[in-house]
Order: sequence, then structure tokens, then C-alpha cells
Amino acid sequence: MTLRLKINLIVGALTVLFMAAVLALQLRSMRESVHEEVVAANRVASQLLDRTAWRYAAQGTPAMLSFLQGIGRIRSNDVTFYDAQGVELYRSPPSPYKAGRDAPAWFEALISPPPSVQSIAFPDGKLEVRANASRAAVDAWDYVLLLAGGAAALLVAVNTLVFWLVGRTVRPFGQIVGALNELQGGRFDVALPALPGREAGAIGAAFNRMVGELQGHIETERRAVRAELQLSDSRELTRWIDHHIEQERRMIARELHDELGQSVTAMRSMALSIAQRTAGSDPQAAQAARVIADESSRLYDAMHGIIPRLTPLVLDNFGLADALNDLVERTRRSHASVALEMHVDLGTARVPAEAALTLYRAAQEGITNALRHGQATHIVLEVAGSTEDVRLTLRDDGVGLPEQGLPRNGHYGLRWLTERVEGLHGTLALEPIQPHGAQLTVRLPLPAENG
Repeated sequence: MTLRLKINLIVGALTVLFMAAVLALQLRSMRESVHEEVVAANRVASQLLDRTAWRYAAQGTPAMLSFLQGIGRIRSNDVTFYDAQGVELYRSPPSPYKAGRDAPAWFEALISPPPSVQSIAFPDGKLEVRANASRAAVDAWDYVLLLAGGAAALLVAVNTLVFWLVGRTVRPFGQIVGALNELQGGRFDVALPALPGREAGAIGAAFNRMVGELQGHIETERRAVRAELQLSDSRELTRWIDHHIEQERRMIARELHDELGQSVTAMRSMALSIAQRTAGSDPQAAQAARVIADESSRLYDAMHGIIPRLTPLVLDNFGLADALNDLVERTRRSHASVALEMHVDLGTARVPAEAALTLYRAAQEGITNALRHGQATHIVLEVAGSTEDVRLTLRDDGVGLPEQGLPRNGHYGLRWLTERVEGLHGTLALEPIQPHGAQLTVRLPLPAENG
């Protein structure tokens, strides 16, 4: 059911109720009027006949009949004359007013007063005066028909006018519905013109604002999706670059260890051999050979210090626990004043190579930051594994984190490490601990077949 039809039905129902109330009031007024008229006419007629008819009744029945025939019809009354034996001798003629027409019986019963009969007894007979409201009922019925016809015409006119006015009023709502359907169909550039009427205009303006905001949200969502795709591509590119960098580091480290390391060792051995051979015959050559041997030894040590920073070869050969132990030992040798503890318990967990390298880099970055930025004197490294994940925790007693957190510029190692951990679907958290210090926690999930 449309709004237009609903309004028309409501107006029609209210009009019908109003007309019914008016008609009921009119019927009540007519009933009271008819009752007053008929009863009063019956009483007046009875009193007049009672006073006048006795003179004619004393002259005999023929004189009485002549008198009644001379009176004829009395308004709203039927006059009947009976003899002493009850035989009807005279009945007043019917009213010529609207002859042959009568109101419906139910209507006449509704509007007429209760039957009223006045009897006047004479020595030779009886005269009855009976109230008759049929003509008043006919008048009332004609008025009711006229009133009902006027009400019907008014009902039709009012509803036609309301139908037309409501149609003009709700016409903008059809435009609104059409715009909503277009919006549902995927047209997000739809807009409504200025609609007539305060309510329709307000709805149209609100609709246009909603569409504008919706377009803004959609554009924001599109940008977010594009940014997410670009970020995902950037992460994939970063992982690809990290993978190749690690391969290059591993290759360079192996070249340093296998090729350059052997060459430096051979140079040192040859220099020591020359120094021994020329010690007695050519002291200067022997001294130069020993200098070459010392420099070769320092070059070898420097090269072995560079190799772990490039890639932990011990990680490939012996696993995560030995690689972390090698890192801790080298840190202890280079920072003798720092107490460094390590607890590794991987259990039956099988850590993939990429996850193991990430954990090693996390420990390496965490120890470097604790020493360089935190000025820690005590560091605790813990690694624990389970069937579901492996967790690395590094705590220190340094100065802790700055109040504003990590600055935007700097600490690129942690940012790179965070992206690397998230690339493996893990989590990284750096939090301050009480009374001072910081804690680095890295959690990496393990493949399902690890269990």
C-alpha cells in the first residue's frame, strides 16, 4: 500500500466519520422535532375535539358525522368515530401531502414518537384521535437522503482533491526512491535536484550529503586497498631483497672463509718460513717477513670478525643453539665487563632455516642495541621452543626506552627486524621493564608438521 493511498484512506475514513456524526446529530434533532410536533398536535386536536364535539354529539349521530366530515383531515392525526356497538362510522381521509410515499418502516420507527391515542366517549359512540407521524417521517427521510447525497458528493470531492494534492506532495519521494534504487544498483554518483517542499528538500539534501560522504569513504577504501596491495608488494619485495642479500652475504662469507682465509693463512705460513730461513743470513728480510706474518694474522682475525656479521656460517653447519652460543661468546670476548647469560631450550621443535636466521638477527640486533644505546651491564638471552612456536626473549638492565618511544629517524635495524618478523607471520615487542631496562620479545609460529 502506497503512502498516497494510505493518506487517502485516512482522509476518507475521517470524512465518513465526520459525516456519520453530523448525520447522527441531524437524526437526533429531527427525532426530537417530530416527537414534539406530533405529540403537541395530538394533544391540541384532542382538546379541541373534546370541547366542540359534545355539542354535535347531543344532536345525534348524523350531526356528529356531518361535523367530522366538515373538519376533514387534521395534521398529524387520524380521527375515527365508532358507534355504541363499536362499529366504525367515520375515518378521517388520508393526507394529500406526498401521497403514495412513505419512509422505510425502520426509519419511521426510529424517528417517530411512541403511539399516542386519545379517546373521547359519547352516549352514542366513541371518538379516537390517533397520532400519525408518517408525513413528518417522509419529510425527515427526504432530508436524510439529501444530506447523505451531499455527504457522498463532498466525500468524493474531498478525496479527489486530497488525492491530487497528496500526489503532488509525494511526487518528490518517487525521485528519492529512484535515486536509492540507483544507489543500490552501484551508481555512487547519483544526485538529487532541489526538491519542492521542506521535508522533501531536507531529505534530498541529506541524501546528497550521504552520497558525497559515501563517495569519500569508497575512495578512502580504494586508497586503503591500493596502499595495502602496495605494502604487500613492498613486503614481498623486501623479503626477496633480504633473501638475496642473505645469499650474497653467505657467498661473500664463504669466499672470505674458504678462499681469502686460506690465502691469508698461506701468506702467513710462507712469511714465517722466509723469516726462519733468512734469520741468520738476512736479518732485514727476516724482520720484513715477520711483519708480513703479523699483518696476515691481524687480517685473518679481522676477516673472521667480519664473517659472523655477514652471515653466521655456524648456523648453517650446527644450528640455532650453537650459532647463538657463538654470538654470545664473541660478545663476551669483546665486552668483558658485561655479564651475558644465555638459556636455550628448543625441545623437539624444528626451526626452519629462515626462522632460525630471523631469530639470530633478532638476538644480534637486541644485543647491539642493549650495549650501544642502553649501556647495559647485564643481558639475559632466552630461547624456548614448542610444537606451535619458538620464542626469543632478550632482557637488559640498561637505561631503557625513551619516553616518546622509538624516534621516526633512526633505529632502522628494529624496523627492518619488525618487517622481517611480520613477514613470517610472527610478532615483535619491545617494552620497558622495571626498575630500568628493556625487553625484546620475538615469537615465530612453526609449521604444522613441526609437531
